[in-house]
Amino acid sequence: MSFAENLKQLRKERQLSQEDLAEILDVSRQSVSKWEMAAGYPEVEKLMLLSEKMNISLDSLMGNNTRPKEDFCDHKTDGTITITSPNENVIVTCYKVQSTGKMHDGKYSPHYALFGVSGNPVSSFWGEPTTLLGWYADEERIKKEISEIHNAIICGNKNYTLKYSVKTKRNFLSIKIADK
Repeated sequence: MSFAENLKQLRKERQLSQEDLAEILDVSRQSVSKWEMAAGYPEVEKLMLLSEKMNISLDSLMGNNTRPKEDFCDHKTDGTITITSPNENVIVTCYKVQSTGKMHDGKYSPHYALFGVSGNPVSSFWGEPTTLLGWYADEERIKKEISEIHNAIICGNKNYTLKYSVKTKRNFLSIKIADK
């Protein structure tokens, strides 16, 4: 995503209006609007202030992901989290999650899957143990889920329930989104 898209998404995730963000940065609402429409960029000082106030790295703000800075929360954590997946009826304690690349199956099939990686972080001959956590209809939802799980781990939360996965119906050779 571009800076403009990242800024707008970040502002909405923090439930701030353009006016709220403008006040935080000591700029006009029109400046924030201009940045979100990709009609300009803030000065370096404002970018740094934005990074600090919104708890996001400059790399993430300018680049392709909107993961918060590691110091988003002051809590210490052992790096594990117990994830509940209501659609897959699983509960797994893991130290990281990983997603598949886009799967091209069918119009009504999920396009991404999310797995919880548990056990020893050092790979064995067979690889790290993984558990299917959920299926996702689009990239935006899986990225949002991963970001929220990451935030939960950083903040020391011990539990997380998936919010953006979809229910599926499985046949012998296919998987479809349940409400399609």
